[in-house]
Amino acid sequence: MTHYGPEERELFEQVATPLYESVVAAGHLSVADARWDDPRTRAAFDLLVTLGLLVEDDGRYTPVDPSTVSSMVVTPLGQQGAHLISESAQWSQAFTGLGHAWRKAPAPASGAFTEVRGEAISPFIAALVADAESELLTAQPQTGRNAATLAAATARDIAALERGVKMRTLYQHSARRSRVTYKYVAAVRARGAEVRTLDEFFNRLIVVDRRVAVIPGHDSLAVALAVREPSIVAYLVDMFERTWERGRPLETRENTRSREIAAEQRAMTIRMLIAGHADPASAKRLGVSPRTYAAYVADLKSEFDAETRFQLGYEMGRLGVSGEEVDGDEEG
Repeated sequence: MTHYGPEERELFEQVATPLYESVVAAGHLSVADARWDDPRTRAAFDLLVTLGLLVEDDGRYTPVDPSTVSSMVVTPLGQQGAHLISESAQWSQAFTGLGHAWRKAPAPASGAFTEVRGEAISPFIAALVADAESELLTAQPQTGRNAATLAAATARDIAALERGVKMRTLYQHSARRSRVTYKYVAAVRARGAEVRTLDEFFNRLIVVDRRVAVIPGHDSLAVALAVREPSIVAYLVDMFERTWERGRPLETRENTRSREIAAEQRAMTIRMLIAGHADPASAKRLGVSPRTYAAYVADLKSEFDAETRFQLGYEMGRLGVSGEEVDGDEEG
């Protein structure tokens, strides 16, 4: 069976098609036609004859209806394409099995650390979550979790929850103002997940079955590091547990905790001012935009009747305000 590729198709489109159309218009093509002197035209003619679009009849060539011969080219290509798709799916399944074995292997076999970059990060995390058997711990700063990211995370995490995997997720307080985050929270809480928020800044963390943890690379957001070393994973789990205990449950509708959340964000803003952090850094640590952070500072100026940040710092120092006060101390 003859196979036709891109080169034959290009010749067919650019040279053979006009030649065929001229033969159709004339009704036939003479063997003595002067156009045979052009090698490309000759090649196009040979292609039309091979395809069966031109047939010899008493010393001349007559055209044939294309619909009667097109299947001879198109059908084999379609069958070949279907075979390649099926074969690629089977190869993918075979590699999936290998990946599962690699991720399940103890640290000495699979490597204590694996660096993942760029577009490979999301599929890598999806594969880890798909292998989860008992528990998922995740810490997600508000930044970077847009609608598309959360939509993919929702489908991935729901699949794990429906397999019986327990899940706890930690956000910053600023996530409470995000509509897309609330949509995600509603979906996973309905299937048993727990979600809390905290005023403090933290880096992204995913721990699967307390055997592998994924943390950001130190020099780029486009790098992730998978950690399988048991002692380090245990240390990261301990940090998560301590942070989790300080978090406040995130419900899918407003509740009486909103005043407590506002007080904690106010205290965090005060600590950022006292520490002397730049506004962009402070905004990042609170998980809000620089404009929102500036509004927090403006609220403090109004609260302490200060015109400038210097006056604000003086008044807070005079009153002994440190941002570490308990709720009862802040009532006054």
